[in-house]
Amino acid sequence: MVKGVIFDMDGLMFDTERLWDTFWAPCCEKLGLPAPPADFCPGCRGLAGENLRNHIHRYYPAIDPQRLLDEVWAYGAAQMAKGVPCKPGLRELLGYLETIGMPRIVASSSPRDMIEMNLQTTGTARYFHDVVCGADVAHSKPSPDIFLEAARRIGLPADDCLVLEDSFNGVRAGHAAGAVTVMVPDLAAPTEEILALCTRCCHDLHEVLALLKDGKL
Repeated sequence: MVKGVIFDMDGLMFDTERLWDTFWAPCCEKLGLPAPPADFCPGCRGLAGENLRNHIHRYYPAIDPQRLLDEVWAYGAAQMAKGVPCKPGLRELLGYLETIGMPRIVASSSPRDMIEMNLQTTGTARYFHDVVCGADVAHSKPSPDIFLEAARRIGLPADDCLVLEDSFNGVRAGHAAGAVTVMVPDLAAPTEEILALCTRCCHDLHEVLALLKDGKL
């Protein structure tokens, strides 16, 4: 059985991936860039740091990718300050983990201030022992760095941790870290590759909670 739980944030804890997809177009327009093509936003999911900048550069080679990224972060922070919706089962899962005393940590590619803002506005900050953000590690997902660091901070080997993820790159990172990796799909259904990398694929966090209570994770 697992001894600690590592939570991704966007699309796993909060229904924010759909919001992020809407932030790019107005920021591109502000900078005089064409609207993102259909495959741009799906390719962003689970990326951070150099991986995300490289993705932006492939579509917008004429601009410094960090400039566009800064615009999106600022715009996104202003929108999310209004509050974000929790995914079904999040509060029940966090309450159960608190009751049994299992360590809990957030490991998200988003900036720390945005993670902390979302935790505060949803009232979920008190459930977590720590937060790891994309800037805390050298390599972003699909590299395992962020999950290895999260496991270190809660004092457990990665293979004793449950990683909860919704994105393909997140599942790849959890698997590479050696963690028990469960996917809760959000905007994209898992492929055969992703199903082979995760321990389970759950419909929602209610199902994750049931598996934990039954000792199946």
